[in-house]
Amino acid sequence: MPPTKPVRRTLAALVASAALLGAAAVPAVAAPHTAPSVQAGYGDSARLGYQKAVAVEVLKGVFERGDTKVVDRFVRPDYIQHNPLAPDGAETLKNLGTFVHQQFPDAEYRVQRAISEGDLVLVHSNVVMTPGTRGTAVFDIFRFQGGKIAEHWDVGQNVPDTTANGNDMFSTASWPRTSWPGPGFLTAYNKKLVVTAFDQLIVKKDLSALDRYWAPGYEQHNPTIANGLSGAKAGLGAYFKATLQLKVEPKRVVAEGDLVAVHSHYIPAPGERGQAIVDLFRVRGGKIVEHWDVIQDVPATSANDNTMF
Repeated sequence: MPPTKPVRRTLAALVASAALLGAAAVPAVAAPHTAPSVQAGYGDSARLGYQKAVAVEVLKGVFERGDTKVVDRFVRPDYIQHNPLAPDGAETLKNLGTFVHQQFPDAEYRVQRAISEGDLVLVHSNVVMTPGTRGTAVFDIFRFQGGKIAEHWDVGQNVPDTTANGNDMFSTASWPRTSWPGPGFLTAYNKKLVVTAFDQLIVKKDLSALDRYWAPGYEQHNPTIANGLSGAKAGLGAYFKATLQLKVEPKRVVAEGDLVAVHSHYIPAPGERGQAIVDLFRVRGGKIVEHWDVIQDVPATSANDNTMF
């Protein structure tokens, strides 16, 4: 969900480009070295685990080790890029990874959580290019085709010094405090709940949705909004009043277990470029208990013709 004031990326173009595929190790997902011989059906846990592992292998290989061979193995040559600072194509990704690794040899891509549904993978990371800095919060979304990465979207936001809620932008505050998604049999139910709640609260701007779909002890990781239902009502109420013509267009939803992510275009007023935002929700016991987000202004120009959406 959006902050109560605009968020601007202040990283230099190079650093921002480096964040276009932020990642590190995902717990309990072994990175593969070859593509699977058979692609299982939708929802198959092995295939979803494979996709998450491939995303991690590519990201770590390219941006932490400078190993461009992983791109040849796991990225399609006609790779479609939506990061506005990078052109299309696997060769561009290899060149960028090599240069970034040379300029930032100690860079870390600290994955906090990763989920997969259908042909999509979402990775939430803290990208730290220089040791000792707070770095950037990044959501990456990958689309797979034939066992390889075919397309990529992302949003990035500088990590602030302080937050209004006492939570950082990455930790899990609700119980149980794990970054792993919950059981897969809950995916469909939780996805439907979040899509309905998001439509009523964010698209239709109905604050009463908070009482219906959110838990009283709601944990907030947006750095400008306080914890709990009262914090959400105050923060979003002020935002809606300041953006009376706000239009929110959800573009894609990725869900696994108790985690549901919504990738949207927030347009504060007609004619404005707006923001690309990923909202990630955690559902427990039929209520939304936790929220993380990353917000990026849509730039005036792009290195590709694909838009951020």
